[in-house]
Amino acid sequence: MKLLALDTAANLCSVAVLDVESGTMLAAVSEDIGKGHAERLMGVIEQTLRDADAELADIGRIAVSIGPGSFTGVRVGVSTARGFALALKCPVVGISTLQALAYDGARLFSGRPILSIINARRDEVYAQFFGKDGVATSEPMVTSLPLILAELSGRDYVLSGSGAALVNERVEEPFDVATVMPTGSIEAFACLGAVSAGQDEPPKPLYLRGLDVKPQQGFVMQRKVTE
Repeated sequence: MKLLALDTAANLCSVAVLDVESGTMLAAVSEDIGKGHAERLMGVIEQTLRDADAELADIGRIAVSIGPGSFTGVRVGVSTARGFALALKCPVVGISTLQALAYDGARLFSGRPILSIINARRDEVYAQFFGKDGVATSEPMVTSLPLILAELSGRDYVLSGSGAALVNERVEEPFDVATVMPTGSIEAFACLGAVSAGQDEPPKPLYLRGLDVKPQQGFVMQRKVTE
């Protein structure tokens, strides 16, 4: 069975095809596009399928990043994955970016606890703690850097994600860093998707805070009432 993995939660537009039975990564394509995932994703999917010598009809399982990350990017990836799963009548699983970052961290620093941490801007970070066995020891959260620094004090964590630099800028003894990517590698999403249990409901975006943009209430037109 072949698995299609999608990640559009940050600046990358990433797609991979994994042979689940053998564990072989047949193809993986990542483009640093910043924005415009809705316009580019289908082209990257087509290219990855060609590189894997596969067709969309060969896909028997889909994995997709659900965030936290870019609101628009996450929605594009999740809606595309759900649409393909409906058309192909195959299961689709959602993988958080924090979980994928922990997977990458564990591959480089086996047997070490991992803090997945993403720069969320506005003096905040997205974060989640994972134990030495790779199991989450906290819920995904949006929090402040001082609170994270307090939790890390005296502990031997590996940092994984774009928030690692924010932490190491403020400590005397830098922590080991697995990656400074804003999400995990596309290989991480594919491998986690292959071993994840089936989900009762289709994946939904993981939003840890509200939208940055709010309606301009002063420009709302009043509705006319006709008699």
